[in-house]
Amino acid sequence: MRRQSAWLGVAGLLLAAGAAMGQGAGKGEQLKVPVEYFKLPNGLKVVLSPDHSAPTVAIGVYYRIGFRIEPQDRTGFAHLFEHMMFQGSQNLGKMEFIKLVQQNGGILNGSTRFDFTNYYEVLPANKLETALWAEADRMRGLNITIDNLKNQQGVVGNEVKVNVLNRPYGGFPWLDMPQYANSNWYNAHNFYGDLKDIEAATLEDVKKFFDTYYAPNNAALAVVGDFDPAQARSIVQKYFGDIKSAKLPAEPDLKEPAQTAEKHASKQDAQAERPALAFAYHMPERKTPEWYAMGLLDQILIQGDDSVLRQELVKKRAYVGEVSGGINLLGNMYDYYGPMLEMGYVFHDQNIKPEQIMAAVDEAVAPLREKPVSQAVLDRALVKLRSDFYDQMASLNGFGRVDILAALALFDDDPNGINQLEGNFRKVTPELLQKTAQKYLAPENRTVLVIAAGKSNNAAKSGE
Repeated sequence: MRRQSAWLGVAGLLLAAGAAMGQGAGKGEQLKVPVEYFKLPNGLKVVLSPDHSAPTVAIGVYYRIGFRIEPQDRTGFAHLFEHMMFQGSQNLGKMEFIKLVQQNGGILNGSTRFDFTNYYEVLPANKLETALWAEADRMRGLNITIDNLKNQQGVVGNEVKVNVLNRPYGGFPWLDMPQYANSNWYNAHNFYGDLKDIEAATLEDVKKFFDTYYAPNNAALAVVGDFDPAQARSIVQKYFGDIKSAKLPAEPDLKEPAQTAEKHASKQDAQAERPALAFAYHMPERKTPEWYAMGLLDQILIQGDDSVLRQELVKKRAYVGEVSGGINLLGNMYDYYGPMLEMGYVFHDQNIKPEQIMAAVDEAVAPLREKPVSQAVLDRALVKLRSDFYDQMASLNGFGRVDILAALALFDDDPNGINQLEGNFRKVTPELLQKTAQKYLAPENRTVLVIAAGKSNNAAKSGE
């Protein structure tokens, strides 16, 4: 889903998390991210977060349209449209947006996720106005032609073939698992797109999609870096202020019915040399106390060399060489809105059976469900989560902070919430961790997907 980019200098990548947010923090202290938030009369949400530690700026425009709510007979359409956004606008011809950024020493990219499609640039600080002008130009209107559409249908179709259909473990587990674990079509369809749906998209589909979703009142703009907030505010108003808002459709019901029995699925992969296995638990509702608890359980369960699954599966039993996974494999636990999965996955030898792996998983999870963890275990999970959170915010010359701020603005109308996240994790108690593990790390809340090496491409489901 990520697309073409060119790299800026490495200086900005060397920033420590503390420097990236403009101030230091000792043990137990919480860094505070500067946030200036306002809305234009047309509904555009704007977040400004100055950081003078490096002479760069990161800009992100996030549209509230992702895989989940694309048309039901047009799977992959949100992703196809991401490509269309690089095909030219009123003042920039085909691919000229990319050239503009690269020739000014910047990087850029776009991606399609569950709940948004985003576009970002990282540039030298003196090119802030250039980037904002270019983003406003394509928000104002695209050069939508049948030639551009056919070209990008071919590009996306080839991308599906290269990344999924013709690759060992293609789509495992990030694309496969949601289709097996979820019941609601919006959460469970092939969001990379069936080739027949991608090829069936019409010029009228593209125009309607743009007019419906690519509007200022369905978007958030975040700017992080070395700039003056008053000047940036003026530039935003200058270029985005007169773009017309749109009448947005009602949001579909994204809720998932409660799962009451473990699901099992299997899929043959003709190109896979070794079997693989993934398991996924439905997450608590976002930003509830249990959601924060699951963030810490993820650190205890999967993340790092000390995680209980690595200790059990890799070091104790030697069933696998690595355990991977987390919350929202297509982003992070802060940048999604609808139902989500906590997922783990492994690759293993033929002599190790899926039943052995899942029995070991249950054995590793059981102590978390049977009694509260010690305060020392909880404190270590907090340290790991805090470190990961700061690393994300400092990543890619400020884009990591853009991502979280834009998501909080887009979904919650509250980018200042970035400064409450750490405090809310600190409120989690050992008792809440246990209660959350009992409910959400239960087998009946889980889906297990087995990938078998073989020639058959037939898939099977059971246990639903």
